[in-house]
Amino acid sequence: MTAEPTTYAATLPMILSEVEVVRAERVSPSFVRVELGGDVLAELGPDGPVYDQRIKLIFPNAAGTLPDFSDADETWWSSWREMPERERGAIRTYTIRDVVGSGADTRLVVDIVVHESEGDDTHDPLEGAGNRWALQASPGQRLVTMAPRRGHEFGGVEWAPGTASRLLLVGDETALPAIRGVLRDLPADARGAAYVEIPVAADVQDDVSAPAGVDLTWLPRDGGPRGERLHAAVLAHLTGSAPAPAEAVTVTDDEVDPDLWETPVYSSSGEQVAAATAVPATDTPHAGLYAWIAGESKIVTGLRRTLVNDLGLDRRQVAFMGYWREGVSMRS
Repeated sequence: MTAEPTTYAATLPMILSEVEVVRAERVSPSFVRVELGGDVLAELGPDGPVYDQRIKLIFPNAAGTLPDFSDADETWWSSWREMPERERGAIRTYTIRDVVGSGADTRLVVDIVVHESEGDDTHDPLEGAGNRWALQASPGQRLVTMAPRRGHEFGGVEWAPGTASRLLLVGDETALPAIRGVLRDLPADARGAAYVEIPVAADVQDDVSAPAGVDLTWLPRDGGPRGERLHAAVLAHLTGSAPAPAEAVTVTDDEVDPDLWETPVYSSSGEQVAAATAVPATDTPHAGLYAWIAGESKIVTGLRRTLVNDLGLDRRQVAFMGYWREGVSMRS
């Protein structure tokens, strides 16, 4: 560490702290891996498997400075939101890839999806903040992280298969760290399939492992339409036959909820869902299946419609999460 980071109050139920880049590496054309360190990470949770644990990162503002949370209390979020956008920096949500080390040497590893920036310096500094920061990330730089503090309730884990006997994980490149975490933490006797769409074949991560009973399939777009191969592969897996490529994605923009987030016990649309998390064992199509699907909102919406409306899966069998929407800057 080059210097002592700002000290933060330990009274918050989560870590809200400045951390430092220990390592940054462009591991493939579409991913930068950053390893973050700081004494406060000795308190990093969660207790138990990480699965698809989400965290938030706050990037420096246009002047290169970070917001000061040294006196943070339970009102920190509203106080931060009241700051002018160009002063407070940008906040983005990511999934933990790994937690390595222990105690004061604990490191938080995050994979950030990147693409080469276009345009000039006059664009909105919050637009693509995570992408731009990751492309130039280097050891010694600092961020603020909001992450689970051991022993406190934090949320941010949606993986809840209940009593499912078969698993289906589906996602694009933004969901890859979460899928990797779930596959890593599954019991050895888990059975099912995982499908991951990535921009190019060079983005395949050879260190992603799965239990012997879970088949992992990589689907590079390599310039093809976003979501087409993913939708077709999932349909083929569930029905034994795939649609023609032109029929794979048919969702229109007015059908897309940019905040799509549905789990066995929650719906962003306000739909009433059962309180029980146990997957129905009988009397439903694809009995015993639990499907976890995340990525670009339009693709997730299309898969939700196919699985629930067309194939008749019970809502308690699925989790659909719109991590982002193409053409729309995500702000939190």
